[in-house]
Amino acid sequence: MADPVPRVGAVVINVNDLERSTTFWRELLGVGVAREVPGFFVWLAPQHEGGVSVALQLVADRKAGRNRVHLDTGVADLDEAQARVEALGGSLVETHEIMGFTWRVMADPEGNEFCIASEHPA
Repeated sequence: MADPVPRVGAVVINVNDLERSTTFWRELLGVGVAREVPGFFVWLAPQHEGGVSVALQLVADRKAGRNRVHLDTGVADLDEAQARVEALGGSLVETHEIMGFTWRVMADPEGNEFCIASEHPA
C-alpha cells in the first residue's frame, strides 16, 4: 500500500510576469530551472537534494493584501541579503526583532512577501 501522507514537493508563488519572477527567484535562491510549462508554470530546482523547490504559476489576478503563506530563509548577514534582494528588484517591507531574533520581511518585484532571518549557530 502506498504511503497516504502527502509530501511537500514545491511551494508555489502566483505571479503576473513569469519571466521576470523566474529571473528574480532563480537568482535569489541560486538555483536553475528544473522544468517548465512555457507561459504557465516554472519549477525551480531545490537548493539541495531532497529539498523543497519553489515553483511559479502565471495568474491574471494581482496580489492583494498580506500573504497567508510565505517563505522563511536564513542568511548569515541581513544587510548583505537585503542589498541582494533590492539589487534583484525586491524591496524591504518591514523589520522585526523579538528577544534577540531579527528578521526582515521582504517582497519580490510583484509584492510577494518572504522573510530573511539571521542564522544562529546551532
